Amino acid sequence: MTIAEITVIPIGTGSTSLSSYVAGMQRALESVEGITFELTSMGTIIEGPLPRILAAVEVLHETPFAAGAQRVSTALKIDDRRDKEASSKQKLESVERKLHEE
Repeated sequence: MTIAEITVIPIGTGSTSLSSYVAGMQRALESVEGITFELTSMGTIIEGPLPRILAAVEVLHETPFAAGAQRVSTALKIDDRRDKEASSKQKLESVERKLHEE
């Protein structure tokens, strides 16, 4: 499974507050089938097949424009592991195990 972290920053909104844009983007993600997602304080983690993640990226990037933003900056990180199943939760658990081994 592919894991992605995306941060979308609407620019030219007339306000320093972006939470209404973030809420709109989270609502828009609900329309993308075949993914799971988790909002964090600095972005969104998306898990699923790569084509579905890329569809979600397009939805996230376009949503602020539809809400009136004049410019959007999007940063994307993708972890596409193909030798075994992976998830965000599994990655965190692996680190936790190693922390407790010492």
